[in-house]
Amino acid sequence: MRSAIRIGCSGWHYASWRGRFYDPALRPDDWLDAYARVFDTVELNNSFYRLPPPEQFASWRARVPRGFLFAVKASRYITHLKRLRDPDEPLARLLEHAGALGPALGPILFQLPPRWVPDRARLEAFLDRLPRRLGNRRLWHALELREPAAYTPSLIERLRAHDVALCVHDMAGSDAPRLATSGLVYVRLHGFGARYAGSYPDEVLADWASWIRVQQADGRRVHVYFNNDVDANAIRDARRLAAMLGVAATGAAVDTQGTPRARRSQRPRRTGSSEGARQTASISRGRHTAASGRRTR
Repeated sequence: MRSAIRIGCSGWHYASWRGRFYDPALRPDDWLDAYARVFDTVELNNSFYRLPPPEQFASWRARVPRGFLFAVKASRYITHLKRLRDPDEPLARLLEHAGALGPALGPILFQLPPRWVPDRARLEAFLDRLPRRLGNRRLWHALELREPAAYTPSLIERLRAHDVALCVHDMAGSDAPRLATSGLVYVRLHGFGARYAGSYPDEVLADWASWIRVQQADGRRVHVYFNNDVDANAIRDARRLAAMLGVAATGAAVDTQGTPRARRSQRPRRTGSSEGARQTASISRGRHTAASGRRTR
């Protein structure tokens, strides 16, 4: 049985990981395959800036093993431009595209703008419109706040009422309280001592591990993503936390002799339709172009 705890990184496409995690001889096009041999989840962040077409999501799905999950960061059009207003069409478009991940679609993260707190009516209307299922699959959602004044009892209560996870994160200046508001616990670790950089000390990771064990014991599924990608600190810290929790990542991205391991034989689908497109066929497509798996800030 797969553990209820998944630990990975925010993205997989970083030049500083070559030689530290990826073999120098491995082509960047093969980095996702290599990453997925070590971790069972990744946070897809480029969708925040530009929503990839369904074919790109289907291509990523074809490159990972069964059971792997992509957490998808929702478009900033929803969170920053519309500021949660009129969410039906952009939410449907997001699922039309990301639905091509099929069973590899994991939680959807909505990151709100810095220094902004949604009023109760707007937040309630947004939470009420969040889709709960895609076909026969449950959809999980998380909300990341970047304003310390946002963590009010009222907001926390609304998240619990709608079974939406408060994203528990450690971004300096807006770090979130360690509260569970859903059957999903969603954690983002943005760096130690510097934003997107630094390595977490053992005692800090051990403290997170203790809290995560409690959440697992209470029956919650836990997703943890390390965002300190500089110099591959995210890789090392994710592995260390996984080992503390007994869900250690297995294997290595490449062998120690500098030879890239064979690619998986499965090929990306090239059809213009997808599972997500069929389920939301009435929604018009947006003008979005493909993007790589790298994370944009």
